Amino acid sequence: MQSRAPTKARSPLYNAEQRRRRDASRWTLVQGILAPLQFIAFFVSLCLVLRYLLTGNGEGVAALSVVVKTLFLYAIMLTGSLWERDVFGRYLFAPAFFWEDIVSMAVLALHTAYLIALFFQLGDVRAQMTIALLAYTAYLINAAQFLLKLRMARLESRALPDHFGGPLAVRE
Repeated sequence: MQSRAPTKARSPLYNAEQRRRRDASRWTLVQGILAPLQFIAFFVSLCLVLRYLLTGNGEGVAALSVVVKTLFLYAIMLTGSLWERDVFGRYLFAPAFFWEDIVSMAVLALHTAYLIALFFQLGDVRAQMTIALLAYTAYLINAAQFLLKLRMARLESRALPDHFGGPLAVRE
């Protein structure tokens, strides 16, 4: 008979005070607006980059789309760090989002590498678009991390006792 090691209970994503600060922060709404806009910019740009790589057509619009996507990324990273400060008291690398922030740094580095290659004309256009695709791959990984955290937060909020406004709370 195999013995099972006790499993370590995972601490909640937010404590009660952090949840209150999250709900009160103006940056929560900003993040909720910017995240889907960034995804739309990503999807459109991905299609344009792939079109260029497959057909050789649309170099300018593909390059511009990566710049637009990168500007969305910079905006969401800036406002995200302000949100993290409001909720956790630090701009980056709060324990609850440490690994997401680590991957976000790689995403920023790859998008910035694309901009540097574009503006300083480093490498040919195909090499630049390859950097963009690497940046987009990292972005998808990072987006998945955040979606999993969002799901975790929703599941936790459903399981809260009534004094936190959970399923046992009476709502008027």
